[in-house]
Amino acid sequence: MTESNPNLELEKIIESAKRMGVEIDEADALQWLTAMSAVQDNEVSVDIKTGVFGHKISLLDFNDQELDRFRRMGKLVEFEDVPGKVETALALSGSAAQSKIQSYPGDADYFERVNIIADTKEEACQILADLMFDKVTSTVHGADYEFIEVKFGSYPYDLMWKGELQKSGSPISWSLEEIQDKGFNVTLPDGTSDRIEWDKVAQDPGWCKLDWIVADPVRKKLVNASNMLDVTWEAPDGEIIPLDGYLDSFFQEVYLDADSIPIFSKLVKHVSGNALDDYVHQLEKEVYKYTVKSPNYGKAAKRMYNIFRLTGKYIEAAYLRELFDEPTTILYQVWTLIRTIDESFQPGSMIEPATILGQADKLIIGVVDALEGEQETEIVRRLLRFKELLAENVNKGELSPQAEAAREEVINIVNNFFYEKLTGIPQIQEYMDSMKKK
Repeated sequence: MTESNPNLELEKIIESAKRMGVEIDEADALQWLTAMSAVQDNEVSVDIKTGVFGHKISLLDFNDQELDRFRRMGKLVEFEDVPGKVETALALSGSAAQSKIQSYPGDADYFERVNIIADTKEEACQILADLMFDKVTSTVHGADYEFIEVKFGSYPYDLMWKGELQKSGSPISWSLEEIQDKGFNVTLPDGTSDRIEWDKVAQDPGWCKLDWIVADPVRKKLVNASNMLDVTWEAPDGEIIPLDGYLDSFFQEVYLDADSIPIFSKLVKHVSGNALDDYVHQLEKEVYKYTVKSPNYGKAAKRMYNIFRLTGKYIEAAYLRELFDEPTTILYQVWTLIRTIDESFQPGSMIEPATILGQADKLIIGVVDALEGEQETEIVRRLLRFKELLAENVNKGELSPQAEAAREEVINIVNNFFYEKLTGIPQIQEYMDSMKKK
């Protein structure tokens, strides 16, 4: 570790944490610090009992208690292998892969390596376009899920779409109707019309991501389930070429099936030697975004945890590790609730109103159990008002201006909570300040 006296540094951060109302289990923290210090670069580990595998740092944070649930949900989002043509490896990422420390995870984020074996890159791109089209059209909606959108391809030039300027090279978000039509009409800067077509943008697929809303009737909870694809083309000579120009690293994935170890091993041999630096740099850009441009200190905290654990700032990581295991961080669920409500308020949605309102009820009860005093009173009051407005709007397909305002009030309170927890630790405050200067 980078600290000259980790025990002393840990004691200091424990004292700071106590002032912030965050309890750190010293024995547990020391055990985690010891395990972290023993991890070798790029070390991959397999859990024989469950069959999951991934970077050893990732497995230290993974709890297999809800593995069956994630595997069932994975059946919705995953792409199937096609012998001799398509090879896949599905993983959990984000907070879902850190369930040991995140008592209240956000979305169900998946990550899938998709290797396409084809004679030409053009053929591989078309195979991907067909796979994604078939996936969406076969999972439009069901009793417990609703398709939301797909990111696929990039705008080939500046254009106007739905009244907004879309810059050349930015990712295209496709609705179900646009996918079914395999295209949509746009306006060029000179006022002329053109058409963006699914099969044409497929030749430069760029960022590929699919999103659904999934309803759990037992938990009365809505979850955003997404699948981020890292697609590669395997040429006849065995060369592996990423279709978006970059082969992703594997520092935050927990792979769900040991049978996919061969494809994982084949692909990660081609990951750049600078992958860790690139990954940390990308996370730092997101920390800047969520602390300076569009403040969301809960999201910033999650990204800082991943930066700290991968760059030797283990003491700071230990604090954030405990922060996301605190009962009070149920407040992070406010963002999840609001986002899934937004996405389930779609015309023709089959998500039951009772599920939406039930999730709001469960969150309010959790906040009451976790918080005390004026903080609890204020947040619960605003959540109750938000729920009241939801009940009035739930069958209308959109939120009213009053509900939008209530949502913003709740988000602001939650943001202030996380800001206080982060800036109360000098080392983290200094790191955040350094991000603002970059």
